Amino acid sequence: MPTTRSTRTLTTEAAQAARQWYVADADGEVLGRLATRIAHVLRGKHNPGFSPHLDAGDFVVVVNAEKIRLTGNKLTQKQYIRHSGYPGGINRATAAEVLAKKPTRVVYEAVVGMLPKNRLGRRLATKLKVYAGPDHPHVAQKPLPL
Repeated sequence: MPTTRSTRTLTTEAAQAARQWYVADADGEVLGRLATRIAHVLRGKHNPGFSPHLDAGDFVVVVNAEKIRLTGNKLTQKQYIRHSGYPGGINRATAAEVLAKKPTRVVYEAVVGMLPKNRLGRRLATKLKVYAGPDHPHVAQKPLPL
């Protein structure tokens, strides 16, 4: 009579996940390449206990967002579009205009666009902190370089 073996899959509970803090310096980095690395860490894919339905990711602090690099003609051709919900309430701005006015929005939208479009993605987005300059208020968490 053959013996049967039961295998167990180890899953990480969201409450058990030890959160780590990382700091990413955007000075001279290409926007898309930096955003993919950040989304990877926010999602928790770098952890061995990754589960696609759990929030097992870490916190990421991005500094120097105003010094991010966009390749090609993206500064003049890429458009950021918002709508107020009212007729005629559409607002368009090029990447150069957005970088001049609110540079954190460029990095934030690039990363959030790479996260899931559901409750989990919205929760993961709260762990992303973006700052235009080199200073950030999360020194007490002792963030590691990304």
